[in-house]
This record gives sequence, C-alpha cells and structure tokens, in this order.
Amino acid sequence: MPGPSSQQGQALTEFLVASLVVVPLFLLIPMVGKYQDMAHNTLMASRYVAFDAITRNDRLNSWKPEAQLAQEVQRRFFSNSRAPIKTGDAAGNFRSHRNGMWTDAFGNPLLRNFDQDVRVSYGFGNGTTHNAGFSGSRDGDPFLLMGRFDLSRRGIYTANVAVTVANLPAGLRLIEPFDNINLVISRSTTVLLDPWAGRGPQDVQNRLRDTVVNPGNLLANIRPMTDLVVDGLDGRLLDLGNIRGPRLGDVQFWRDVVPADRLR
Repeated sequence: MPGPSSQQGQALTEFLVASLVVVPLFLLIPMVGKYQDMAHNTLMASRYVAFDAITRNDRLNSWKPEAQLAQEVQRRFFSNSRAPIKTGDAAGNFRSHRNGMWTDAFGNPLLRNFDQDVRVSYGFGNGTTHNAGFSGSRDGDPFLLMGRFDLSRRGIYTANVAVTVANLPAGLRLIEPFDNINLVISRSTTVLLDPWAGRGPQDVQNRLRDTVVNPGNLLANIRPMTDLVVDGLDGRLLDLGNIRGPRLGDVQFWRDVVPADRLR
C-alpha cells in the first residue's frame, strides 16, 4: 500500500499533466476574443469608408483623398480607442497611440505598423482608387426612366479594409499554431452610390412636374371639378373644418415645410 509521500508525488504529476492542457487555454482564449474585437473594428472601418463615399463622391462634390481615408481608418478604428477625432490626425507606431487591449500574452502589439498592417482598398479587385471600387451592373438597363432621374450606370461601390495581425512569439509549443498563423482579417461593405435623391424640395418638385415621371400631372386639367367635389366633402360630409383634401396634379400642395427655427 503506497504511503503519503507517494500520493503527494502522484498529485503533483497529475497537476503538471493537466497544466499542459489548461495553461494554453488560459493563454489562447483571450487571444481569440482579441481577434474577434479586431474583426469587429475592421467591419466598422469598411462601413466608414463606404458610407463616406455616399456623401463625398464625384456626383455630389468630390472624393475624399484615398490617403486621407486610410489615415482616418488607422487612427479612428485601430489605434487608442480614446483617441479624439481630429482632422489630419495620424496614428503613430508608439505605445500611447496603440489599442491597449490588442497585445499578446507577452505584451507585444498585435498591430506592429499602422501603415503596413492596416490597408484600405476598393472594389472586388482591391484597387487603390475610388474609381476601382465600382463593379458593373445591368440592374438599371430595363429602367426606362433612368435618364429622367439622372441615374448612373456605374453599378455598386465596394470598400475593403484588411488588417494583418502579428503572430505570437515562436519557440513555445504551448501557443502553437498561433505562432505561425499569419492571420489577415478583411471585411467589405458594398453600397449603391448613385440612386436618385433630390438636392432639396425644389429639385424633387421639378422632377415630379415631368408627366412621364409623374402621370398624375395629367389630372391637373380636371382639377377645378375635383376641387369642388373635395371642398364639398370636406365642409359638409366630413366636417373637417379648415382641412382641405388633396389637390390633384398640384406638387406644391405636398411640399414639406420645416419651420425656420428648426433649421438653426
């Protein structure tokens, strides 16, 4: 029958064997969470680039320079999460600009160089310019009113953001294969930049005055007759007081007016 000393030795052996499984889990599970956090920020960065193109493009004003967009993505999504949003602010490869959570178990940064490890590209071919972001589409070909609405045929616009994550230090079997994983996280966002939208109420009204676009304009010729009927219903049957019914063919009647004090 084994004595107490042999039992103590057995417990130590079992602990060491279990440590071979438990210790890697403690080291690597937090890394998986950090990878997921970086993937989420990569997705948000691709949306930032795509949504910026909705408001800044050659159909409305001018594109935001590609280098400026890349700089903003690096600083606002992949550096210190408390970084202020400032024009022209760039991420530097030093401690105060890094995300404090994105380090390995040994304190090494997972993003070593912002310029090299965070890349913004455009389109399915990962081009370097905004024009490369468009991929041809035939969705608008059958639409007879494309010309009247001044729609573009450029198709959809895709923004890509890719992040190269540093491997964990080599030489430790406990962290394999994360020491040679060569992980690259990439996300894309695709939007339609050229749907028709009026620049203001007057632009919308000008479009709707076109009889081909808005056949309801043809009803304007019988408006005097319908006005009498509507006024009669308003005042006698519906008893709505000063509320008037719709005016056929009258675009002005449907204009949304925002009070001046709401525009300050």
